[in-house]
Amino acid sequence: MAALLLPATLLVLGLLVAPMAMLFRISLNEYSAAQMMQEALTAENYLRAIADPYYRDVLGTTLGVALACTLLALLLGFPAAYWLARMQSRWKSLAVILTLFPLLVGNVVRAAGWMALLGRDGAINAALRSLGLITEPLALLYTTGAVIAGILAVVAPYMILTLAAVIEGIPRQVEEAAANLGAGPLTGFRRVVLPLALPGVAAGCVLVFILCMNAYATPVLLGGPQFKMMAPAVYDQFVRGTNWPFGAALAFILLVVTLTLTIIGSTVLGRHSRSR
Repeated sequence: MAALLLPATLLVLGLLVAPMAMLFRISLNEYSAAQMMQEALTAENYLRAIADPYYRDVLGTTLGVALACTLLALLLGFPAAYWLARMQSRWKSLAVILTLFPLLVGNVVRAAGWMALLGRDGAINAALRSLGLITEPLALLYTTGAVIAGILAVVAPYMILTLAAVIEGIPRQVEEAAANLGAGPLTGFRRVVLPLALPGVAAGCVLVFILCMNAYATPVLLGGPQFKMMAPAVYDQFVRGTNWPFGAALAFILLVVTLTLTIIGSTVLGRHSRSR
């Protein structure tokens, strides 16, 4: 068994653990405009990131957007996942393919489509003007709502497919038994379907939350230069500012916050599922 695990273990160590260790070591270095990165062992970059109100606001914005997108993906994705899981038509395979189809398009291309839709001269403003509902174009692009909509379009298929896989494992007879005992549709969903689907809810929320926390292209293109999230902030330090130690510290702060909230959420949902 150990021999079978060895190749995968070496691959993970080489492609994930080693680069992350190097990045952590870089985050402990010092930076000067004259000499760039200097070897050191200091927590100054972490203290600066935590103490700076600008980066606290960036982290808060990232958390807010990620939580909003995760909640919306769950609320909008659960009905679609239930319908997909219970579908018995010969068109089910086509429905699954259509759900997967957005994943075949790159994030930049999708963001460009949203820009064409939400711009001042985009399809939505043009339609509203033609109907006489507005006289001046609405500011839809470069807003928090545009970023949330763009990210939601990216992560929704992951939530739907994860939930559908779990709901398919819930026997229909369980729902029929609840209905025979007098439970209405909402009561049956709340007391039967939802508790049994909690493992899928936990897995889908964790996956979507991680993707949202690390979103880059969509916030940059749909949020504009004034809208900042952690991934673009890390990119700015590595590429534009050349301050690798501070960028590495921001990356690790993002990683720690994401992992911490993911573990807490998974633990809470797991305990709730087992208590049922």
